[in-house]
Amino acid sequence: MPAEPAPLSTNIPQRLDRLPWSRWHWLVVTALGVTWLLDGLEVSIVASLGPMLMSATTLYLTESQVGLTASAYLFGSVLGALLFAYLTDRQGRKKWFMITLTLYLGATVLTALSWNLPSFMVFRFLTGAAIGGEYAAINSAIDELIPAARRGHTDLAINGSWWLGSAGGALLTLVFLDPALFPEYLGWRLCFLFGGVIGVGVALVRRMIPESPRWLMTHGRVPEAESVVSGIEKQVAQERGPLADPQGTLTVHPRPHATPATVARELFGTYPKRTTLGIALMVTQSFMYNAVSFTYPLLLTKHYAVPANRVGWYVLPFALGNFLGPLLLGRFFDTIGRKPMITMTYAVAGVLLALTGYWFEQGAFTLSTHMLVWSLIFFFASAGASAAYLTVSEIFPMEIRAMAIAFFFMIAQGAGVLAPWMYGKMIESSVTSVYYGYLLGAGMMLAGAAAELWLGVAAEGRPLEELAAPLSSRTTME
Repeated sequence: MPAEPAPLSTNIPQRLDRLPWSRWHWLVVTALGVTWLLDGLEVSIVASLGPMLMSATTLYLTESQVGLTASAYLFGSVLGALLFAYLTDRQGRKKWFMITLTLYLGATVLTALSWNLPSFMVFRFLTGAAIGGEYAAINSAIDELIPAARRGHTDLAINGSWWLGSAGGALLTLVFLDPALFPEYLGWRLCFLFGGVIGVGVALVRRMIPESPRWLMTHGRVPEAESVVSGIEKQVAQERGPLADPQGTLTVHPRPHATPATVARELFGTYPKRTTLGIALMVTQSFMYNAVSFTYPLLLTKHYAVPANRVGWYVLPFALGNFLGPLLLGRFFDTIGRKPMITMTYAVAGVLLALTGYWFEQGAFTLSTHMLVWSLIFFFASAGASAAYLTVSEIFPMEIRAMAIAFFFMIAQGAGVLAPWMYGKMIESSVTSVYYGYLLGAGMMLAGAAAELWLGVAAEGRPLEELAAPLSSRTTME
C-alpha cells in the first residue's frame, strides 16, 4: 500500500477570515454574485413573456404550456446542479464557474432562435442546467472567499440581487415587447439575446477571480493556496493598510476526492439534523417561489386585465420588495442571529400569504393594493429564502460543499418543479382555486419556520471550519 501523504499545517482559513472588507471583496461579489442576477433576468423575462408567447405570431402556447416551459427550466437546473457540483468539488471552483457561464451564454442565444414548444423547452432546459451548475460553484466560492463576520449579510445581499435581475428583465420586456418599437414576432427573441450580451461582460470580469484557496488547501495544494492568499493580502493591504496577524492553524491530511457516497455518509450519517433542516428550508421556500413568481404575470393578465406588453411595470414593485428584504434585513442575520431571523421571516411571510389569498378570494383587492401586499410578503420571504441558501452552503464540510448545495437545490426544485404548471392550472380555473394554492404555499412557509426553530444552527460570525470540520482535517476517514 502506498504511504499516506504527510499532513500539512496551514493558516489559510484564518488569513482569509481576518481580512477587512476591500475592493477585492467587491470584485468577488460583482463577478460571482451576478449569477443570481442572470437567473432573475431569465425567470423574469420568461414570466413576463408568458402572455406574449400565447400569441399566434409567436409560439402560440396555452397557459399550462407556459407553465410547462418553466418546469423544463427548473428540471434542467436540478440536473445541472448535480452534474456540475460533482465536477466543481472534484476539479475546482474556477474551472466550472467559467464553463457553466459559457453554457448559459450559448443556451440563452439558442432560446432566442426557438421555433416551437419542444425547441423552446430544450433550450430552456439547457439554460436551467447552466444556472443550476452556477449555483453550486458560485455559492461554494463566495462562502470560501468572504470573511466569516460578513458572510451572512454578503450572501443575503448577493442572493437578493436575483430581484435586480428580475427588475431588469421586466424593464427589458417593456422595451422589446412594445409593438411601437419592435414587431411582436421579433421583440421576445431580442430579450434573450440581450441576456447573452450581459453574460459576455460577466465572463470577462470573472476571469480575474482566483481559485478558492480553501479548495486548494483541502486538496493538498497548500503552496498554490498560499500563493493565492498572499496575492489577495497584498491587494487588501495596499488599500486598507497593515493587516492583523492571523490566529490559529489547521492541519490538513490530503485525501482522495470526495464521492457521492462520501456526501451521503456526511449528510445522513454525520449531520442528519442539519440535513433535515436544509431539506425543510429549501423545499418550503422553493415551492412558494416557483409557484408565485412563474405565474405572477398570468394572474395580472387574467384577473386584473393588465395588457401583456405592460406586465413588466407590475413586476417592478414585486421585485423591489424582494430585493430590499435581504439587503435591509441581511445584517441582522449576522448580529441577532440566523435562527431567530430565519424563523421570523418564514413565519411572517406564511401568515401574510394566507391572509392575501383570503382577501383575494373575497375580492377585497384593487390592483394597486394587491401589488403593495405582494411587495410586503416577499420583503420577508426573500430574506428567509436567501438565508436558506446561505444555511445549506455553510454548515457542511468544505470538500462536499458544492455537492451538498446541489443536493438541497435538487430537493427544492424537485419539490417545486410542477408548481408553475399546477398554479397555472389554478389560474385558468377560478379565484377560489388560486386561494387554495396560496394557502398551500403559506402552510409550507410556516413548516419551514418550525423546522428552523427546532433545528437551526447558530452560524453567525463563525469560521466555516468551525461550523463543519473539513474532511481533510480528520486524522482518519470512516
